[in-house]
Amino acid sequence: MKFISNKVLQLLLLPAAFLPAMTISTFALADSTPVSSAITPKVNDNQVSLEAAQVLDRLHQAASDADWDNYFSLYLADALFIGTDANEHWTMDEFQQYARPTQGWTYTLKSRKLLKRDKVIVFDELLDSQSYGLSRGTGTLILTDTGWKIMQYHLSFPIPNEIAKEITATIKSKSK
Repeated sequence: MKFISNKVLQLLLLPAAFLPAMTISTFALADSTPVSSAITPKVNDNQVSLEAAQVLDRLHQAASDADWDNYFSLYLADALFIGTDANEHWTMDEFQQYARPTQGWTYTLKSRKLLKRDKVIVFDELLDSQSYGLSRGTGTLILTDTGWKIMQYHLSFPIPNEIAKEITATIKSKSK
């Protein structure tokens, strides 16, 4: 029987960045025996997804309530907020200067998808607002010692393909 270590297996099969948050035991190979493994998840992914989704739910509720202390506590100190305007690429200090004087904003969740790898979750969510209609939030959550925190949030407007050229032509004309 031949043994392949975790490191060799990772190099042979997948780059480490693509491996899920699992423990991979040493594999035993025999000439006529299929490869078997003991792959054990370290965490309950449903619980992790629920915790991460709750962070995003609290974010939207705090924004709607203009509860800026709670809102900004959900971000890492060095997080970024990328807004819908090409010039809106804000640090948390810059974003707080913009947000704190406002009465908040309300986005209603329509759908959300989460993808987890180790201590990172990337997400995308479709939102609805009275001001803008359909919008999309995408971003990254990082697991810290105190729970999930937002590293980056990007708000954008999804454009139907049928009108994309018309919309981008308008954007081009405004950016000259």
